[in-house]
Amino acid sequence: MHVLVIGGTHFIGPVVVRRLHAQGHEVTLFHRGRSTAELPDDIKHILGDRNNLADFRDTFKELKPDVVLDMILITEKHAQQVVTTFRDIAQRIIAISSQDVYRAYGILIGKEQGLEPTPLTEESLLRQKLYPYREEKPRAVDDPRKILDDYDKIPIEKTVMGAPDLSGTVLRLPMVYGPGDYQHRLFEYLKRMDDERPAIVLDPELAAWRSSIGYVENVAEAIALAVTSKTAGNRIYNVAEPDCPTIAEWVKEIGNVVGWHGEIVVVEREKLPESLRPDFNAKQHLTVDTTRIRNELGYHEAVSRHEALARTVEWERKNPPARVRPEQFDYEAEDTVLKAIKKH
Repeated sequence: MHVLVIGGTHFIGPVVVRRLHAQGHEVTLFHRGRSTAELPDDIKHILGDRNNLADFRDTFKELKPDVVLDMILITEKHAQQVVTTFRDIAQRIIAISSQDVYRAYGILIGKEQGLEPTPLTEESLLRQKLYPYREEKPRAVDDPRKILDDYDKIPIEKTVMGAPDLSGTVLRLPMVYGPGDYQHRLFEYLKRMDDERPAIVLDPELAAWRSSIGYVENVAEAIALAVTSKTAGNRIYNVAEPDCPTIAEWVKEIGNVVGWHGEIVVVEREKLPESLRPDFNAKQHLTVDTTRIRNELGYHEAVSRHEALARTVEWERKNPPARVRPEQFDYEAEDTVLKAIKKH
């Protein structure tokens, strides 16, 4: 099989590419050439901007990919471009989406009201309010976050799944952790453990909050299965680990990996410094059911969570964030909270 990957040079992408290549598939990457990744030497590269896909149509025709895997679909326009460009060239488009399409996410970020039952299936309600990161005042043209005004995976999914001459597959990804995680999801807890903090203080609702997660190599395996399986055509799949720990359980698991013997202390929100209060509605969980991809494609996690965390911890220690907000690690304020608790 010949797979054309749009993007594929960041975080999850290189892991997917290496996996497909190891399985014997021919892989070509279309990207801007602004970043590098450790990839096999015989991977082909086409340098270009995804906003100008139509300019490369003749090149793509000559290439004749069987499947197009788009790792960086951000706007509806992107989806329309990829569908138009590959309509009579490829057999199928794989769209990487997100679990932020669900109405539960709209509630989580305060855009919608009520609570949604979880775990969410692929048929669960989607957000009713589009463009979750659009602000009242449009961002300036030169704002690097300008594209967020038009970000939304819902219209992307509808475009890909509704293409008349192409088969589509959508993968709704969870919060992904692992080596290369540019959001450094483990860092705030790992740093406290490495700084030998005696306790990690959590808001009650945050401590009990659950959100689906996935280790990068396991998520890459799910994507590779969807790319190479013909039964994945015209299907939408949730991807995540089968069990979902609370944040308190997550912190404890990280602590077990690194040998941290401190306490997890849950403190009433009004007694916490602002930096330790969640800025979202933690009453709304964001967990998903992954039965469909496991039953239909035979997906399962090849890397255990303990091993996944160990690999992630090793990478985080070698690659800490370039910038750290001081207020995020205000240990003096945390000590004040802990002392107040001990007095009572």
